[in-house]
Amino acid sequence: MGAGGLMPAPGEAPRPQRPGPQQRRGRQQYPKTKEGPMKGFAPPPRFGGAQVPQEPVPITRSITVTEGVSVKDLAEKLGVRGKDLIASLLMRGVFVTVNQSLDAELVKDVAAQFGASTEVISFEDEMANEALESLMSHDNVNEIEVARPPVVTVMGHVDHGKTSLLDAIRETDVAGGEAGGITQHIGAYKVRIGKPDSPAFGREIVFLDTPGHEAFTRMRARGAKVTDIVVIVVAADDGVMPQTLEAVDHAKAAGVPMIVAVNKIDKPEAQPDRVKQQLGDRGLVPEAWGGSTVFVDVSAKKRLNLDLLLEMICLVADLGSLKATPERSAVGTTIEAKLDRGRGAVATVLVQNGTLHAGDSFIMGNTFGKIRAMFDDRGRPIAEAGPSTPVEILGLEGMPDAGDTFLVVADRDKAKGIAQYRKMKERESQLAKSSRVSLEGLAEQIKQAGVKELPLILKGDVTGSVEVLADSLQKMSTEKVRIKVLHTGVGAITESDILLASASNAIVIGFNVRPERKAAELADQDGVQIRLHSIIYELQDEIKKAMLGLLEPTIKETHQGRAEVLNLFRIPKVGTIAGCRVIDGSIKRDAEVRLMRDGTQIYKGKLASLKRFKDDAREVTSGMECGIGIANYNDIKVGDTIEAFATERVAAELTAQ
Repeated sequence: MGAGGLMPAPGEAPRPQRPGPQQRRGRQQYPKTKEGPMKGFAPPPRFGGAQVPQEPVPITRSITVTEGVSVKDLAEKLGVRGKDLIASLLMRGVFVTVNQSLDAELVKDVAAQFGASTEVISFEDEMANEALESLMSHDNVNEIEVARPPVVTVMGHVDHGKTSLLDAIRETDVAGGEAGGITQHIGAYKVRIGKPDSPAFGREIVFLDTPGHEAFTRMRARGAKVTDIVVIVVAADDGVMPQTLEAVDHAKAAGVPMIVAVNKIDKPEAQPDRVKQQLGDRGLVPEAWGGSTVFVDVSAKKRLNLDLLLEMICLVADLGSLKATPERSAVGTTIEAKLDRGRGAVATVLVQNGTLHAGDSFIMGNTFGKIRAMFDDRGRPIAEAGPSTPVEILGLEGMPDAGDTFLVVADRDKAKGIAQYRKMKERESQLAKSSRVSLEGLAEQIKQAGVKELPLILKGDVTGSVEVLADSLQKMSTEKVRIKVLHTGVGAITESDILLASASNAIVIGFNVRPERKAAELADQDGVQIRLHSIIYELQDEIKKAMLGLLEPTIKETHQGRAEVLNLFRIPKVGTIAGCRVIDGSIKRDAEVRLMRDGTQIYKGKLASLKRFKDDAREVTSGMECGIGIANYNDIKVGDTIEAFATERVAAELTAQ
């Protein structure tokens, strides 16, 4: 037969026969579906024959993984194939890819199925453990610990001279640029002791200058977390104030040694011994009085004893034996972050260990990036920053929060995955916070249905200020008015802020920022109020006034007089007129009246007429008789009492919770 037939042509080799269904190699046969829409379909084996333990396996080992671990990394830790792990997750109804991050609880459950207990630690903890292991094993001989400069936080009451003292040490003028002379942001500065005759000549000290207003308590607390020594500044002419005691409490809670700088000793009314006595009562006994707290009398204005203060800081630092490893990857803390129109997100970072280089990849809270440029505290570009160095960095992919840990990483992709996982978890927690309602919360909402709300949208120039302002404003809420911060952000006031305010009937507050031109036009068009401030005192006062404006004024009632009904006169087209005698006070023509019968209020309204004999009267006094008509009411009886009163609207007062 021809080429198209079944038999080979003469001279051709026999054609290979197509194998039958039972002869096909490598194909396992499955019974086909006989009924339904899938008739004739042979299903493949489930999960490709993955070896997934069906029964609970006894826990025989322990593994440690980082937050947001991927399926691939978890499979490696468990010593199983990736497809087996995916199969286990599919059986739980979780659809994932090999590079997807897993939640901590899910990781623990799945690992237990493969006989492993799991400890989930943060990415920072894992890097710290690796650095410690490297140091202990002496794999890198260059990773040796050296002394580092101390980090000093300056704390104290408003206007006691904290920034002025720092200015005198830095020989610059920071306070001159602050609104109202009050420090609004955290600043970090490195100074070198340059006096040749000083024992500490050539040594460096890093200063954190924290805001003085008491609403910035959390910023001060955050400053104490990264600091080695706290300098409490107290004005000799003013003495110990509430914020001074707050600062002392923060330093004690952080377990940080304290030095007290008694400032303004050049003033005639200065009483340094009174300050020592007041702080001595709080447990800070001066060394000269047999205690352990260092006290230094200084004057920022006259530059008195500044060298002595710096020497004492170095002495206390030496007792603390402050060490760092310059050769390791940099670790630090975010001091501040802001949005710059030309440079994007900019963060101020205090390098606490290791050395930071330009070009390093890093993770910072729920954002990451690569350092494009670094600047020191005086704005000069630098290529690297060692331990205890404050620097400003560019190259962030997003805005970090003040207080976030800063960590240099070798694997940029892993840093990106961790940052995205954290951002996702933060978004989930925010959604859960806004949408999930418990019965207790529902009951509370019903109970507070009559409570007035003042919705606010808060924009500022730096994250630290915005965070603390939102916190302090919400704490101003009272039983009558609740302040609700709908949105906070860093940077100029934008159109989206105005749209949110318009939809929510909110007020937009700008702290050290201004609205964009289009945003300002939209605000005028929609009638959205924008309030701009640079000093927190004024902002709080204005919010307090706004809260007062929300409250309904109190109606105060003043008793005027009382009349007894002696007789009744029914006049056509007029109604019932009560012949009365005024018992006490007086009855006025414009008064409101209350008709009382047997001690019970029958009607409340206004006077329709007041007559003395046949003439209209403006006022009838006690002991006199008169005719009284009540507007829109005729059911008056002999023996009833008519009470006259006046009402006035009194502005409501806010009561603290």
